[in-house]
Amino acid sequence: MMSNQKPSTEASQLHNALVIHLNPLQEALQLAGNTNYSGLLRKIISLRDALDVPLIVKEVGWGLDAESIRTLESYGVSFFDIAGAGGTSWSEVERHRSTGSRAITAGSFRSWGIPSAVALVEARRVSPTSVIIASGGICDGHDIAKAIALGADIAGIARPFVLTASKSEEGTMEYAESLLQTLRTIMFALGVSSIDALRGTSRLAEVGSRFGSRVSKTVP
Repeated sequence: MMSNQKPSTEASQLHNALVIHLNPLQEALQLAGNTNYSGLLRKIISLRDALDVPLIVKEVGWGLDAESIRTLESYGVSFFDIAGAGGTSWSEVERHRSTGSRAITAGSFRSWGIPSAVALVEARRVSPTSVIIASGGICDGHDIAKAIALGADIAGIARPFVLTASKSEEGTMEYAESLLQTLRTIMFALGVSSIDALRGTSRLAEVGSRFGSRVSKTVP
């Protein structure tokens, strides 16, 4: 994960936190999925009150919507991972794991979800002070820069690390270093000297991108 060079007091706590994954669609598509989500909000709040570490509420690839963030924030939750559509699709995973009508049903959700960039912008709009993690289709330093510029405190990457780690430790370290080098190069090219300056930059243009299918891209 990539974060602010000078993280906020809250963001700096995230080296030790508990993450709740919200994956109702995946559970609904699984043969033996758990679809009992009754009283979920109450359970989340009870868990938050019992913890002495931050609680992060995270979607798993379909995007955390603004209304949910607003509701959770009203109960004191202040850490969110929007995990939008654009990366790994767990409905597609379930499609490949299933057969017959269940596979057909799972396949019908292949385009389901809020694109990562849209979810990120909406999350920051309704929650200006919460810690927002952007994930879902983030693959390189360009995507990290876009996420920060759109308001993210942290950018999360999973699949590319898994792929490189499955080949070699050296390749994984090179990939991680490339993320930093690319981000620094983008900041230099844009003339911004800090992560704070990158966030909220006006040098954005909306274009198509794998990062959530609809994203603002940094331009000179």
